[in-house]
Amino acid sequence: MYTGLLHTHSLLRYFVLIALVLVIINSFLKWSGKKPFTKLDNSLSLYLFIFTHFQLLIGLVLYFVSDLVQFNSGTMSNSELRYWAVEHISLNLIAIILITMARITAKKMADDIAKHKRLLIFNAIALLLIFISLSMSGRGILHPSLF
Repeated sequence: MYTGLLHTHSLLRYFVLIALVLVIINSFLKWSGKKPFTKLDNSLSLYLFIFTHFQLLIGLVLYFVSDLVQFNSGTMSNSELRYWAVEHISLNLIAIILITMARITAKKMADDIAKHKRLLIFNAIALLLIFISLSMSGRGILHPSLF
């Protein structure tokens, strides 16, 4: 079961990253072109929201059953254990919060240009945090284990 969840979590990251990049590009183009907020824009942010929260649920299960997540006197002095116990979950949880805030607050806004801007800024910061988290893992952004 653990291996299946780990593979699902690893595969789902690509759906999250692709949806995140699509939302950012779409939001930038619509914001800079002063275009209206359409059903497609809403659907893109909804899929990003769904993929992200599904990733969170699987990640939380893995967090509590993984051997890499340990809380003992040596956790903070071991960079790999510290990454999995603290840094990975912290950075990615902040990114998920930003993605969630972007979706929820943009839905409530009346101005279409402001919606695009909100989605662009919050999701771009979330993507930056995800890239920081990946680079801290020691695998790098283009490391073969990511593919």
